[in-house]
Amino acid sequence: MYVHALLAGFFLFIATTATQAAVVEVNVDLSKQKMEIVVAGYREFTWDISSARRGYETPTGKFWVNWMTPMHYSEQYEYSPMPYSIFFHEGYAIHATNELKRLGRPASHGCIRLSLENAKILYGLVELYGMRNVMIEVRNKQSAMAVPAREHSPLRMLEQRF
Repeated sequence: MYVHALLAGFFLFIATTATQAAVVEVNVDLSKQKMEIVVAGYREFTWDISSARRGYETPTGKFWVNWMTPMHYSEQYEYSPMPYSIFFHEGYAIHATNELKRLGRPASHGCIRLSLENAKILYGLVELYGMRNVMIEVRNKQSAMAVPAREHSPLRMLEQRF
């Protein structure tokens, strides 16, 4: 009996994790230097970003969050601060920058940079929903599928809070 229950639990675990859809989608359009945050099927935020400048590369594709930390210092680039880092591919991360004038155009060594306020919000969403429930998609062009925006989103309070 115990073995049957254990097997049933195992197959239920496999079935739920194998087809798992992300609760939070982070859609990055490198051609427009924009990030769109979709939560439970609704577009909640659209933010300016900066990604890799000439001579560097931001990886494209679909990624899960590998790890995150509230403060990281780049070992590759003179211990530059990377607040609210969300690592998604090797050493590449989404993180805050204080170079706000550069948002909206390529300016980084490859990471995806956001304002401090927006990086805090995204970091909080990943903490709230869990790394396994966040899918990051980085593309060179806008997605063909339009995601509806929620008219009165409770998440908008987060933007006003920071």
